[in-house]
Amino acid sequence: MTSPRSHKGLFSQDDYLAPPHTPTGQPAKDVLNTIWRKNDVYLDIGSYSIGSAVMVIWPVALIYLLLFYYNQDMPELAKGFAILGLAIVGIPILLVLYSLTQPVPPPVRFNRQRREVCVPQNDGSHWIVPWEQVTAAATSVSSVGQHGKITHGLLVVGFTNPDPNARPEDRDYSISFSCGGGTTAMCLWECMRSYMEVGPDAVPLSNDLENLRENLGGKGPFWGAWWSYYTGIKEHILAGEYGKAIWLLFTIFAFGGPLILMLQHWKLAPPPDLTAPDIVEWSKPLPPDQWAKRSTELERAIREREAQLAVEAETV
Repeated sequence: MTSPRSHKGLFSQDDYLAPPHTPTGQPAKDVLNTIWRKNDVYLDIGSYSIGSAVMVIWPVALIYLLLFYYNQDMPELAKGFAILGLAIVGIPILLVLYSLTQPVPPPVRFNRQRREVCVPQNDGSHWIVPWEQVTAAATSVSSVGQHGKITHGLLVVGFTNPDPNARPEDRDYSISFSCGGGTTAMCLWECMRSYMEVGPDAVPLSNDLENLRENLGGKGPFWGAWWSYYTGIKEHILAGEYGKAIWLLFTIFAFGGPLILMLQHWKLAPPPDLTAPDIVEWSKPLPPDQWAKRSTELERAIREREAQLAVEAETV
C-alpha cells in the first residue's frame, strides 16, 4: 500500500506522510524497538538502534563465513571470500564497536497533552516544536543484481527550529530510521502519529526497557538475552504455538537475536532520560481542560482520510 501522496519511480518510491498528520492506513508497529518510554503524557522515541545495525551486518557476515568454510578444499577461493567479507562488513563492524563506546543520545519526546515535541541537540540545548509542524517521509530505493532485487529504505522525521533567528545550519533537524521504507516505514510512523492523535493504548510497547533487567529474571546482559529466548520458546511450545517457537529459533541464527538483545540490554536498560529542569516541568501531566487541541485544518483532514480508508476497506 502507498500513501495518498506517493511518488513512484522505476526503482524508487517516496511517501510523504506528514503534514498533515493523517492516518496511513497501516497499524502502529515498533519494528525497530524505537519506543523507549510510554505513558499518558509523553512518548520517548530513540534513534539509537543497535539492533538494526546488527540485523544488517549479521546475515552478511554469516554468508561469507559459510562460503569460507565450505570452500576449504579450494584455498584461493576461500581466501578470496574471506577478504571480500572483511571488506564488506569490516568497516560497519568497526563503526558499531565505536558506537558502543559512546554515550547513548537522548530520545525525542512527544508530549500528547501539549501537542509539542522536545528535540534534544548535541550541545545540550533542546527545541520545543509544535506537533503539527513535524514532517515525515518514507523513501525506498531498489537495486537488481545477480542475487535478485534488494530494497533499502528510510523513515525520515524532520523538525524545524522554532527560533526565527537561528543560524542556517541550526534551522532543521531530522532523525532517520533504517526500516526499509514503504509499508514498514508507515507502521513505524504510526507509532508516533497514533500516540499523538489516538492515544497511548493505540501504540504497542514491544520492550519495557526501564524494567528490562527485572523482566529478564534479574540476569546480566549475556545470560538475560539467552534467558529471554529460552522462556519465549518454552511459552510458545506450551501454548501450542509451534510456528512462533520455530521463528524465535530461526532469529537466533539468521539475525543474531541474542546478540541484539544483549547489546540493547547493555546500552538501553534503562534508557537515557531528559533531565533538564524545564523539560522535567514540561513533561508533567496537565489537567484535561488545559490539553492542547487539534487545529481545524488537521481535524478536517483526518476525517476525510478516515472516510477514504473506510471506502477502501469496503471495496477490498
